[in-house]
Amino acid sequence: MDLEQLKYPIGQFVMPEIFDEKQAKIWIAEIENLPEQIKSATENLSDEELNQSYRPDGWTLRQVVHHIPDSHMNAYIRFKQAITEDIPTIRPYYEELWAETEEAKNGDIEMSVALLTGLHQRWVAFLKTLKIEDYQRKYIHPAQGKELTLASMLGMYAWHGKHHLAHITNTIGKGKASPY
Repeated sequence: MDLEQLKYPIGQFVMPEIFDEKQAKIWIAEIENLPEQIKSATENLSDEELNQSYRPDGWTLRQVVHHIPDSHMNAYIRFKQAITEDIPTIRPYYEELWAETEEAKNGDIEMSVALLTGLHQRWVAFLKTLKIEDYQRKYIHPAQGKELTLASMLGMYAWHGKHHLAHITNTIGKGKASPY
């Protein structure tokens, strides 16, 4: 498997041409189901397996599990800002540095699975209150230098969860840890 396939096992996110209520419901369901999928994929992993990287010079599976709620917590806040403010400029965070903190490198993943579960319950409850036109609201991401719609971010974060779930499941495969 080449490096690009290891980095993006489900491909990179591409926003579909049509965003409608049907698409929103699909992505919300994917966000809603992610915590249980992460829990199922990781609940029987040993420390040795969790300390395996999904690619050369990549994060360990443990870091990936801790990264998901870090990222999605920021996303939840950004969604709330975009709904309650007029095109806010969000504050980026340095995910690569967050992944290097001690608890992200060595902490028990159960705390992040629990955080992800509660966070996604709250985020999904919020998302289900939005009207389709609300997804056209925007925020500015200063690191990207552009305005992003909530529609595209809903798709991006639904993809993000599946992307990292694939890192976990592909690395472990049939009970064998990756050589990386």
